[in-house]
Amino acid sequence: MTSDPEAAGEAPATPAPATPHIEIENLAAGYEGQRVLDVDRLSIRRGEFLSILGPSGCGKTTLLNSLAGFVTPTGGRITLDGVDLTDVPTHRRGLGLVFQNYALFPHMTVADNVAYGLRVRRVERAERDERVTESLRLVGLEQYAGRRPKQLSGGQQQRVAVARALATRPAVLLLDEPLSNLDAKLRREMRVELRELQQRLGITMVFVTHDQEEAMSLSDRIAVMNGGRVEQLGSPTEVYRTPATRFVAEFIGAANILEGAGAADGTLVVGGVRLDSGLASLRDGAPVTLAVRPERVVLAPGGAPDPAAFPAGSAARGSGIVGYRAFTGEAWQAQIVVAEGVALNARTAQEPPAVGASVSFGWGPDDVIRLGDDAGDDAGDDAGDNAGDDAGDDAGDDAGDDRSSLRKPAA
Repeated sequence: MTSDPEAAGEAPATPAPATPHIEIENLAAGYEGQRVLDVDRLSIRRGEFLSILGPSGCGKTTLLNSLAGFVTPTGGRITLDGVDLTDVPTHRRGLGLVFQNYALFPHMTVADNVAYGLRVRRVERAERDERVTESLRLVGLEQYAGRRPKQLSGGQQQRVAVARALATRPAVLLLDEPLSNLDAKLRREMRVELRELQQRLGITMVFVTHDQEEAMSLSDRIAVMNGGRVEQLGSPTEVYRTPATRFVAEFIGAANILEGAGAADGTLVVGGVRLDSGLASLRDGAPVTLAVRPERVVLAPGGAPDPAAFPAGSAARGSGIVGYRAFTGEAWQAQIVVAEGVALNARTAQEPPAVGASVSFGWGPDDVIRLGDDAGDDAGDDAGDNAGDDAGDDAGDDAGDDRSSLRKPAA
């Protein structure tokens, strides 16, 4: 479950240098006549950790394979330091690749696995041994050089795969969901190790994942993909707090989507229920789409709002009945039934009232995310860089259970 990146202390403190390293322009690719990739423009900065994030079938792996040379684009171009790589064979691109299943040779030792790419490149024995030792030292596996993959844990095998890719001294390291086969605890540990290694080496890394928390905790920037297009490119904080589209708002973490008719006084009619949006004004009678993160929703006991029950900057926006609540370990998850067919999700540190109890809910003006045409200039032009306006929401149907919206409660 994804939370605010700054609140979780996961957003990188220092942005990567802005020097372009890889440029992708008008890139298109497909299979059997079906286009699955349509990227207008994507610039990857030198020395940054860029995550390509999206649901299954969004085109993220096809994009990575196009960078690696495994997929031949049907249009557009890819440049590395100004050199066009579009028609350059994979083995001549100077890129490193870490596969999802690690692709280690079971009959070879760790050292021989790391040295494999160097042998293929006919690197001299002395230099090859030096690079193998250096790469294993970087990932903390010097003492395992003589072991075989089956004698290693999943995390150690993953580090061998990274060491093998680094041994060739690639210009860019491409990683295709390398942590997906690890258990949750080991994934968290390997995220820290991978990020520390990238920062220590200053190498450009392009990381494909469908895991939002993984992307938020690792990345300098995230390219959110949907339907073969990049819907938004920005820092973890930017894509979370100022999503460019409804898809991004729902896919990155969870979001209560408030969709209805606006009023000049800032109220919003959702499913026949009039709510105070928290904004000073909305277009009177116009369709409006807003979003509020569940962790920004404040709950107070009782259906009659008590202003003193809400922290400074927040105010009551409506009331309802607790329809569901559960303790998830980090927080309490609650669903508030506002009216027939209308519900709101909240995530709080404090235990919410019991199921069936009346509650008031609220948030602050700064907690409201404006989506769609009603966002106006306040949404910021930067949030929409590289956004694909034509990308539909259908590709994100299996984006995960973290989504929420004002909707009919489950039976």
